[in-house]
Amino acid sequence: MDRQKRMDREMNKETVKVIVQDKLETIEHAIVKERVIAAEYTNLFQLSTGALNRVIAKRYLKVHQLFSQNKKLQEIQGHYRSALASERGDVPGWVLVVLMTTGLVTAIWTIAAPRLTSILKNSLDAMNGIR
Repeated sequence: MDRQKRMDREMNKETVKVIVQDKLETIEHAIVKERVIAAEYTNLFQLSTGALNRVIAKRYLKVHQLFSQNKKLQEIQGHYRSALASERGDVPGWVLVVLMTTGLVTAIWTIAAPRLTSILKNSLDAMNGIR
C-alpha cells in the first residue's frame, strides 16, 4: 500500500509539473504577445508623429513663401527691422528710474514704519484674542 501511495504522489507531482509548465508557457506567450502589441503601437505613434511634423513643416513653408512674396508685408517687416535695429536702450535712464524708486520706497517706509508696525501688532493681538 505504501508503494501505491508513493506512485500516486509521484504521478500527482508530475501532473502538477506539467500543468505548471503549461501555465508558464501560456504566460510567456501572453507576455511576448503584449510586447509585440506595444512595439506596434510605438511604431504607429512614431509614424503618426512624423506625418504630423511633415504636415506642419509643409504648412510653414507655404506661409513663409506667401509672406516672402508679398511686397506690402516685406515693407512692413523692413520698417520693424529698422526700428528694432536702431533701439539701443537707455541704461542711464533705467538706472535713474530704479534709484528714484528705491529712494521713494525708503522714504515712505521710514515715515510709515512705526504706524504700520502698530497696525500689524494690534491686528495680531486681536487675532490672539479670538481664540
